[in-house]
Amino acid sequence: MPTRCPWPGDDPLMIAYHDEEWGLPLYDDRMLFAKLILDGAQAGLSWTTILHKRENYYRTFDDFDPEKIARYDEAKFAELMNNPGIVRNRLKIEAAIQNARAYLELQDELGSFSDYLWGFVCGIPIVNSWNSLAQLPAQTPESQAMGKALKKRGFNFVGPTICYAFMQAVGMVNDHLVTCFRYNELT
Repeated sequence: MPTRCPWPGDDPLMIAYHDEEWGLPLYDDRMLFAKLILDGAQAGLSWTTILHKRENYYRTFDDFDPEKIARYDEAKFAELMNNPGIVRNRLKIEAAIQNARAYLELQDELGSFSDYLWGFVCGIPIVNSWNSLAQLPAQTPESQAMGKALKKRGFNFVGPTICYAFMQAVGMVNDHLVTCFRYNELT
């Protein structure tokens, strides 16, 4: 059995997420958008909660198609608020809709959401060398800059801690512990 970071525990879904997704560099605009929305939904909750609802999120939010989400009306909003398969938080749902609109504006202006986001790490993953989870920061200057820039562009639920979790998840930062088998695979 490989040595991995301890945070997945014994939850098979968390283990698969750790082993196959977390920290793997992601460059697809729409997948980055989806991940940003899911990380915003996580605010104040555990990633386990969101991960176990992720399929429902994809189904409910039209596979995170920003053009569809940007056009959600009051009826769709009410449907979302009544859906037990997602986190039914008014502000988080409103943020997902607003973020879709901001995403489309950013894409119209700059072309690539991926290039914009990866610019906060100069286009290459930051590789850290942590020995324990206690060493991992909650935020960094890069996540602070990303959060500030995204807020300025109209995004919500993009504070520096959410942005850092996002950066870790999409491989902008390699925060696997040095003892984890994924550390060297992603370095």
